[in-house]
Amino acid sequence: MAPLNEIHMAKQCPVTGKKTQIGGRYSNRTRATQFNPCGKTRRQPNLQKKRIYIPELQKTVTVTVSTKALRTIAKNGAYVTLKGAGLI
Repeated sequence: MAPLNEIHMAKQCPVTGKKTQIGGRYSNRTRATQFNPCGKTRRQPNLQKKRIYIPELQKTVTVTVSTKALRTIAKNGAYVTLKGAGLI
């Protein structure tokens, strides 16, 4: 487990589970009418590195979470959310 001071994972949110998605570049209409270079595109989650104060522990932790997870933390509380994700 990472130190309590620095918690992060590569390209995946530990709270919501959001990770990179692979998809196409063009709509079906464009594909039918215009030159279409083949290939897929990788869509990254919106991960943010934030310092969050946890009053129950009297500590500040640094986590890399998605913006949706920040809303979840604001709604349910930092301790409950991060404890449920196994980060603390």
